[in-house]
Amino acid sequence: MDPRELSEYLGVPVQTLANWRWRNEGPKFRRVGRHVRYRPEDVEAWLNAQGAGGSAG
Repeated sequence: MDPRELSEYLGVPVQTLANWRWRNEGPKFRRVGRHVRYRPEDVEAWLNAQGAGGSAG
């Protein structure tokens, strides 16, 4: 998927994805020529590795 698609999927701005790439954070990505692409399985692995949000109580 491209950054726009991932942005919609995660509910974050495209610029946030660019910031994450620059800081080596976020899901793994690949460059295909000059284009950035994300594999769905890499996105899911990254999501699963994130801690659960919120607070109990």
